[in-house]
Amino acid sequence: MSLWRRLTGTDTREQIHFRARLARYFPIISWAPYYNRHLLSEDLVASIIVTLMVIPQALAYAILAGLPAITGLYASMLPLILYSIFGTSRTLAVGPMAIVSLMTAAALSPLFASGTPAYSQAAMTLAMLSGLILAVMGLLRLGFFANFLSHPVVSGLLTASGVLIAASQFASLIGIGGSGFTLIDQLAHLLTHLDGVHWPTLILGVAALVFLLLIRRAGPMLQKMGLSAGKATFIVRLGPVMAVAITTLASWALQLPAQGVNVVGDIPAHLPPLSLPSFEPGLLRDLLLPAFLISVVGFIESVSLAQMLAARRRERISPDQELVGLGTANLAAAFTSGMPVTGSLSRTVINFDAGARTPAAGAFAALGVGLVILFLTSLIAYLPIATLAASIIVSAMTLVDLPGLRRTWHYSRSDFAAMLITIVLTFVEGVEAGVMAGVGVSLALYLYRTSRPHTAEVGRLPGTEHFRNIRRHEAEVDDEIALLRVDESLYFANARYLEDTVYGLLADRENLRHLVLICSAVNLIDASALESLEAINARLKDSQVTLHLAEVKGPVMDMLGNSDFLDHLTGEAYLSTFAAWTDIRHRLDDERAALLAAKEASSEVQAEEPDPDPAETPSAGGKS
Repeated sequence: MSLWRRLTGTDTREQIHFRARLARYFPIISWAPYYNRHLLSEDLVASIIVTLMVIPQALAYAILAGLPAITGLYASMLPLILYSIFGTSRTLAVGPMAIVSLMTAAALSPLFASGTPAYSQAAMTLAMLSGLILAVMGLLRLGFFANFLSHPVVSGLLTASGVLIAASQFASLIGIGGSGFTLIDQLAHLLTHLDGVHWPTLILGVAALVFLLLIRRAGPMLQKMGLSAGKATFIVRLGPVMAVAITTLASWALQLPAQGVNVVGDIPAHLPPLSLPSFEPGLLRDLLLPAFLISVVGFIESVSLAQMLAARRRERISPDQELVGLGTANLAAAFTSGMPVTGSLSRTVINFDAGARTPAAGAFAALGVGLVILFLTSLIAYLPIATLAASIIVSAMTLVDLPGLRRTWHYSRSDFAAMLITIVLTFVEGVEAGVMAGVGVSLALYLYRTSRPHTAEVGRLPGTEHFRNIRRHEAEVDDEIALLRVDESLYFANARYLEDTVYGLLADRENLRHLVLICSAVNLIDASALESLEAINARLKDSQVTLHLAEVKGPVMDMLGNSDFLDHLTGEAYLSTFAAWTDIRHRLDDERAALLAAKEASSEVQAEEPDPDPAETPSAGGKS
């Protein structure tokens, strides 16, 4: 049977299994055989809308990265096509993104002068390294790595990056050259160059900024004027395109470049040329860490957005395969004169709302960008840089999550501290330092929280089989039984803490005879924790206290079965806390009954013995 028939023929069991196996590595197989005119029409409409959005954003983000504007358009072509083959999200729009562009500029500026051929080649090298890192992580199924950045840290990183990106564009907005990649450097540069403000640029830039801010809030007003919600949203989304069109026309009509207004200038009207990144060992070494950080940040943002939108349509994505999809997209950018790319927040949401049904919408958008490069670049030669700066500022400020800061402050001070550290370091040292601090703080918080696991002594709720914390509920307890619930997996970081908790309980309960460790929340017991359990078992045995386990999960019990711990356990391993409570109580009741019976028997024996003869008993002080 031919490959095409196995892909498109009648759904026999063999063909279903074959497609499922192949789709793990080429997700296009999951939708391409079923592509039809209805899906084509919806994808085409979405691609046209996304293409209109891609043009100004791609130009702006390339300039933000310190690259020629055309680089952004080049990075919005072949990467989208490759992602449509290897990516699993039906709506993710891949291309240049604000944070990644800022990180690209921060990585390359210390090495080369912005705008030089060496700088552009280094950007391709950065994209190549990022692509290789992402692809290898995907092949090794390391998608879980995204979990090392907690949500508060990610929120803090995005908030700080949004402020940094916006601050970096104010210089272009007022007609002075920008400088620095930390907030302190940017503010210092602005304050020391205020006397060099170029007023025509300032007027144009502020006008574009005000227009973009107003149109973002024009949706309700447009609906009151009689437009449907869909049309009003469409007009709002086209705000950046309208700003580009209006200011470009004004720049051409008023000949603003002759007055000193910076514009995009001539853009070569040809498709992206094939190119080779630099393989110079020193450059690869210098860019390896920035490429890794760009990969992590881009992946986290992309997969979070893709999962959210997929859930709305009851679709699924594979984080591991997303790594491969983003990796191949970056490799495509590296060899077509591009720059690092990832999933774009604004374009993805627009793609979703516009009704894109498959990744083919991204491929069609790439073709649209190609047509723009071939036939329409002369129309954007007069596009003012200040307009692109205004567009970036408005887009970047959507990353700032002030409600998230307040919410985290009220909910968890430790999470807020992690968020604040990330923000401060991003402001002071840059995005790379913020990312590394975020990973470090997230891991430190995890280790701190799990190294001091919550434990609770529980008791039985009267008349039920339920057990709750005796400090929160009126529960039935027994002085000779302690039921200790451990609410965390046991591993090297908290093994000693568990020992201290048990020994503290032992010291406080003089009558304690049975200790039950409730392991309902324990998903792992590593070798260090096993040694601690063995030490606890021996210490309790010396103190004449029996150790029991309850509600141990199957995989954990299997691990314990690989050791001799259960053979030396002084007590039992019970399926439930209620079973442990009931059995131990019966044992104690039997022991108490036996002890009481022994005491009664001893009393009866003493009562049956005859009293001694008084004549034979010497009188006090007398002589026999």
